[in-house]
Amino acid sequence: MKYVSVAIDGPSGAGKSTLARKAAAILGYLYVDTGAIYRTVALSAVRGGIDPADAQALVPTLEQLDIRLEYGEDGLQHMYLNGEDVSEAIRVHEISQHASTVSAIPAVRAFLLELQRDLARKNNVIMDGRDIGTVVLPQAQVKIFLTASPESRAHRRYLELQQRGQDTQFETVLRDIIKRDEQDTNRPIAPLRQAQDAVLLDTTRLNLEQSLQAILDIIRERV
Repeated sequence: MKYVSVAIDGPSGAGKSTLARKAAAILGYLYVDTGAIYRTVALSAVRGGIDPADAQALVPTLEQLDIRLEYGEDGLQHMYLNGEDVSEAIRVHEISQHASTVSAIPAVRAFLLELQRDLARKNNVIMDGRDIGTVVLPQAQVKIFLTASPESRAHRRYLELQQRGQDTQFETVLRDIIKRDEQDTNRPIAPLRQAQDAVLLDTTRLNLEQSLQAILDIIRERV
């Protein structure tokens, strides 16, 4: 059986996870949040007292990590680290920033690559990240590059953090968005870029419902 793979790439705060999750639920596909996997590695490093930027210290710990993705009755992806559900712990602002750092380490990317590809071999998937269409699933039948202006993305992320009860300033979120864009775009391994055959979708002027409909239209046109 040939499974369908949908790759959604784009910068931080573009709404990839929310839109990919909703689209997957509507289409009956498996949603894979690859950013959550890197966040889990970052959380492990922080808890272990390891600087996430210190590849020499981090890489030797990878083989001992027990990272699992499970899908609960709510249909959502839950991340487990050494048996603990860390789905909420990986969403704090500090871990979000460290995720970009660990994802730039070649050995970390290689370690997690097969895990991601195996999910696509066994399921219809919508997978979101930074390099899904260019590196992880280059043969995906549908590729979407989802973006929005830095200010729009920062506003959305700010509201999300407020809803989670995290006290922060909009200016801080915007600064971090711009910094992460630079890190992701200029990293030497699998930088953030639009695949040649990806559809560009700018949601700066679209609300959630309009953005979701645009993604569903793109997928249905190509599958």
